[in-house]
Amino acid sequence: MSREARGRRRVSRVLMANVGARVGALVSLAVATLVVARAGGPAAVGAYALLRVLPGLAGVMVASGLPGAVTYFLAGPRRDDRRLPWTIVAIALVGGSIGTGLWALGSPLLRDLFFEDLSVALVMLAGVTVLAQLLVATAKSCSQGSEDLPGANLVIVNEELLFLPAYAVLVLAGLDGYAAMVGGLLLADVGAFVPAWARLYRRGFFRGAMRPSVELVREVVVYGFRAQVGGVIMLMNLRLDFILIQLMAGPVVLGVYAVASKFAEFIKVLSLALNYVLYPQFARDGAVKAAASARRLVPKSIMITAGAAIPLFATASLVIPFAYGSEFAAAAGPAQILLVGLAVDGAAGVLTGFLYGVGRPGLNSLAMGAGLVVTVVLDLLLIPELGASGAAIASAVAYVTSTLALLGFFWKVDRSVARTPGWRPPTVSGAET
Repeated sequence: MSREARGRRRVSRVLMANVGARVGALVSLAVATLVVARAGGPAAVGAYALLRVLPGLAGVMVASGLPGAVTYFLAGPRRDDRRLPWTIVAIALVGGSIGTGLWALGSPLLRDLFFEDLSVALVMLAGVTVLAQLLVATAKSCSQGSEDLPGANLVIVNEELLFLPAYAVLVLAGLDGYAAMVGGLLLADVGAFVPAWARLYRRGFFRGAMRPSVELVREVVVYGFRAQVGGVIMLMNLRLDFILIQLMAGPVVLGVYAVASKFAEFIKVLSLALNYVLYPQFARDGAVKAAASARRLVPKSIMITAGAAIPLFATASLVIPFAYGSEFAAAAGPAQILLVGLAVDGAAGVLTGFLYGVGRPGLNSLAMGAGLVVTVVLDLLLIPELGASGAAIASAVAYVTSTLALLGFFWKVDRSVARTPGWRPPTVSGAET
């Protein structure tokens, strides 16, 4: 067997392991959503969905996209710089603490806008997960970038799996539904990041590490900001509709749409895994080899995601009401609409990993921005009239728009690589995207 063939088999094994971890996480999340739905109905599901999204988004924004930058630095040209470990930790702790403080200050407004069934004190407590989720995400990226994808897979599973036992313990202890929900989320995050950082320590992540560097902070923050724009926009493409449905249609409709999204997003497992596994691989391979791999993988990834969408589409109207109850039957239609848009999402996973791996995260951000424009415009037009189905149409069109934009940017970079021998990505501190 040739070296190239062995490399492909290794990537396939790592990819399947990451897919398995993501399936496990999604199953855990689906069961958690089911438990919350049975206990509190659609309104509780809506609150749970927002509590999983907003604190994490706040932490990533304040830390200038740290989780998205970490892998590039640990796997790419800077991988031998021993100032990196403590620099990464410093950015995570400072950014997460600032984010938690800002959340606490804004708790009354957050309650009025998004969490009307929660007390201000509970909303404030939920802000601690800003720091906790950032530490989880950063540990996961450190494992990804330092060639410990099994460790990263453990974090992926634990951050969803641990909510259920934590929630159950708090309910048995006498806490009401929303208090147990917030407490369970916080305990799950702590239970995910403590063993993750302990594993990094045992594997020598901090061995020989030097004190944080202001120069490196600047480089990581600049790259992270360029990557963060796309990451935040991608998250907004995924979850902006949650916020707009809450504001325009109410928590019950949001709960229905949240179930539809969770069902349809099973299809994203492959694209997320492709991005996660290929990003550090592309960073280590260099642009020429990475471009060749991406050209080979894009058509295959589309065929796989499109094929996987078919059985999910066919079973949505049976599985959703069976699992969640008849009051969630209306989620089947939006789920099917989302699946149509996600059918080409495998290509997005490959192309995002490529652009990140060759130091061009800004192009990914531009592609995500194209999808966000579509999301905002169509959400505002369609949600008032069509509710959850309108949001699903907007998201489906946005997914396709972003994927097409990613293809265009890939062709642009691929041509540059082919024309210029020894092509190198622009400097991290440079102004290029």
